[in-house]
Amino acid sequence: MPSEGPGLLDYEATLDCVHCGLCLPHCPTYQETGRETSSPRGRIYLMRGVAEGRLPLDRDVVDEMYFCLACRACESACPSGVRYGHLIEGMRAEIDRRGARSRTSRFLQRLVLRRVVGSPPVLRAVFALLRFYQRSGIQGAVRASGILRPLPGLRDADGMLPPIPAPHRLPLILPAEGPRRGRVALLSGCIMPELFGPVNEATARVLTRNGFEVETPAGQACCGALHQHAGDPEAAERLHARNLQAIHTDTLDAVVVNSAGCGAFLRERGDPFASKVRDVSEFLIEAGIAAPERRLELRVAYDDPCHLLHGQRVESAPRELLRAIPGVEVVDLAGTRDCCGAAGIYNLLQPEMSRRLMDRKVAAIREAAPDVVATGNPGCMLQLGAGIRAAGLPVTVAHPVELLARAYA
Repeated sequence: MPSEGPGLLDYEATLDCVHCGLCLPHCPTYQETGRETSSPRGRIYLMRGVAEGRLPLDRDVVDEMYFCLACRACESACPSGVRYGHLIEGMRAEIDRRGARSRTSRFLQRLVLRRVVGSPPVLRAVFALLRFYQRSGIQGAVRASGILRPLPGLRDADGMLPPIPAPHRLPLILPAEGPRRGRVALLSGCIMPELFGPVNEATARVLTRNGFEVETPAGQACCGALHQHAGDPEAAERLHARNLQAIHTDTLDAVVVNSAGCGAFLRERGDPFASKVRDVSEFLIEAGIAAPERRLELRVAYDDPCHLLHGQRVESAPRELLRAIPGVEVVDLAGTRDCCGAAGIYNLLQPEMSRRLMDRKVAAIREAAPDVVATGNPGCMLQLGAGIRAAGLPVTVAHPVELLARAYA
């Protein structure tokens, strides 16, 4: 038993790791650095050492815990069923509980996640300002001036921004088309309505086209996944409780989610809500989709979002959905199971490693030469879109459900 076990780290779960090393070739940071400490096995060794009092919770340990993408590729490779995502989140929470991280970093991160991302009115106001920043020409002037060159963090964040669309708000209820097959709620999310409103619209349209009444409950907020990954379980639980109040699952066949990270977080809550959560592609394939009427002559490269593939273990459904569209040729990217480097806010906190992983994806996209890269997570869509724009490739990024919506006449 640990002599000084972290209160928020599940020490017993660290003992499930038998240090076989089968996770190593699947870990992005180990692939890039070759360092044992930058592997799942190495990080679990560090966690256990801190828990047992053999290692100090110093800067080296803290840096390793935040150098991890929490992509959970190691979980898919692990023969012992180690819940690595659960461990890394618990360790990050323990780091903050002990005050082992910079107070400035902790304050700024919590300010953004709690007061901006976790507050729909504030988030809407921020995106309204960003929309004005883009459409007024200020963004173009800022980029041309080079004023952001000495500020790599802001420069990278500015480069990640796609054109911000007008706000998209779905009505509370959308009736089913044709015979009603059921009723579902759509988790609209925090970033999705502001940056990817068309994805939410396409999701609702496809669901109604397939006979489902769609409710977009008022009062819902961010699911809390970003907060949980950042080591702030208290904020994550508050947001989850808010969504439990807003979304009444007893009247629903499913809670449909089109963001892989949100879906993985919600499905692991261990409550009745979790049992109703389904990724949109998974739900549609299980239900059976109406045949699309329109051909889309497109070569589509599908790239697996980590939290859909490794967190929810949904792999075939998005591909089946794409293949159901007449005219679409579906290809996998080289390294499709590897992380793109987005990982929530990782691309802002660890830009160098994030860029290295993104460059690998861009090289794979260049080789595959698709018309469209399809993926099912907003962070991945942002990351891949930024990489494609920077490389000047004639490729667009879309959610699979957007393509299916286009194929319905």
